[in-house]
Amino acid sequence: MGSIGSTNIGESKQLLAEEVFHHIGRQIIDGTLAEGERIRDVDVAEELHVSRTPVREALQRLERLGMVTMYPSRYTEVTAVTPETMAQSLEFAGYQAGIAARLAVPRLTAAQREHVITLVAAMHASLDDLAMTSGTRWAVFSYLGSHSGNEQHRTLIDDASMVLFRNLRDWVVPASDRARMGQLYEDFRDAVHDADGDSAERLVRAMYYV
Repeated sequence: MGSIGSTNIGESKQLLAEEVFHHIGRQIIDGTLAEGERIRDVDVAEELHVSRTPVREALQRLERLGMVTMYPSRYTEVTAVTPETMAQSLEFAGYQAGIAARLAVPRLTAAQREHVITLVAAMHASLDDLAMTSGTRWAVFSYLGSHSGNEQHRTLIDDASMVLFRNLRDWVVPASDRARMGQLYEDFRDAVHDADGDSAERLVRAMYYV
């Protein structure tokens, strides 16, 4: 794995820890670091050619998100995604995605609105492609979150995005619910087209069963 690079004089330590955070997080998401695998800060520091301080800060942040468990003076372990974890993440994502839709949908430009409608079409098509379910949903609601016009909400979603994507990566729409979900997607597309934030929020929450 390539180096993050040496720090320059005056370079932000916070920025460096952010880079290490995303590096380890991506490895957990893509399975390079599997559930139950141990992480040693000294090994990560050596791999990335950084000091142990930003590695520890990144691991502490990942622990707050529930992606790892730290055992002081020993090692850090990647946590497992349990059914309870998935259910809690689905609930949290539903409420936050609903807020993002309520804020963003009335504020979108015509071009942005057409882009969201295109993303919703891909989300609808993914109903029959289980491997794409999480990714296509995330494309819609991360876009809405980034266009919410509310900096505090955008920051909240940015901080939670990694753990939500990891915990819901394997979630799929149950076969028995795909017809209802398809109709929700179509109604949501119409709400986006009509700039109807209230309906968009209600429909999004229904998509996430909240």
